[in-house]
Amino acid sequence: MGFPGEPPRRQPYNQPDASPPAQGEHWFDASTHNRAPEGARAAQGAWPPPSQPQQPPSPPQQQQPQRQEQPRQERWSPYDEGPRSRRPIYIAVGALAALIAGGIGLAMLANSDPPAATDTASPPAADSRAPAPNTPDDKFGFATARKTDPLLLTLNEVFKNKKVKIGGQSYLMTTRRADKKCGDAVVGSKLQKALTGGKCNQLLRASFRDASGKIIGTVGVANLSTSTGAAKVVSAGTGKEREEYIKPLPGKDTVTKFLGTGEAFVGEWRHGHYVVMVWFQYKDGHLPKKTEVKKLNQAAFGAADATVTPALEGRSLTGKRP
Repeated sequence: MGFPGEPPRRQPYNQPDASPPAQGEHWFDASTHNRAPEGARAAQGAWPPPSQPQQPPSPPQQQQPQRQEQPRQERWSPYDEGPRSRRPIYIAVGALAALIAGGIGLAMLANSDPPAATDTASPPAADSRAPAPNTPDDKFGFATARKTDPLLLTLNEVFKNKKVKIGGQSYLMTTRRADKKCGDAVVGSKLQKALTGGKCNQLLRASFRDASGKIIGTVGVANLSTSTGAAKVVSAGTGKEREEYIKPLPGKDTVTKFLGTGEAFVGEWRHGHYVVMVWFQYKDGHLPKKTEVKKLNQAAFGAADATVTPALEGRSLTGKRP
């Protein structure tokens, strides 16, 4: 039905994929109670009249999809009444209680009387860096002088083991001896005079052979009163001609019995108030070449480091026998 000359009315456009309106929300009118569905209205012939030709519908206007209004979630507001977290309040109350307790403790400590002082004061802690009492400052320790190292050396202290090994080389001791008259164990008037002036009271010697039996020698140690006297003994033994040296001690075996015959490597050095002396040669006594002198030197220091050196280092540390 309509007014003359009025264009036919168009049925409302239904979106096939549109979601149904939410509860309380309507697209066209305010009330939908007792209203037939759109399809039923078209079947009853409400619009348009079947006798009138229908014009092609114009393109539907794109309608913005309307958001479905979700139910409002409860959100907390500082102005709402009701239960909420009490943690900040608990923390604040706890901190305040701790401050009050600390203040009370400090006040009680300030008002308390100081402890009465005892008559005996505790001794100060010992400084671990301080040297031990009566320890000599010299690098040789107690072995600096006979005053701090008074006991005589013994053969078992210096030449205890019959077979010694050092640096991959082994040496066999064949004989040993201790002399109270130091001049009897050396060769040369200057050396004898230096020993007497330094108050030498003993000179210990021992003879060795290497594993091959080709190199043989004697190691000795003299006991002087002071480091100064020992230094004079070393000075007396030096020289181009080497006429001042330790007297070699021949053994009873078939190898070291040749000690003292032929050419040899000799030397002396100081360890505190002690003087170490060596004599090393080849068994046949030939004049050694440069390469052979090196081997004699190695054997002399090897035998001394395996016997005399550990004993004297022990005296440096303790000033006593082991």
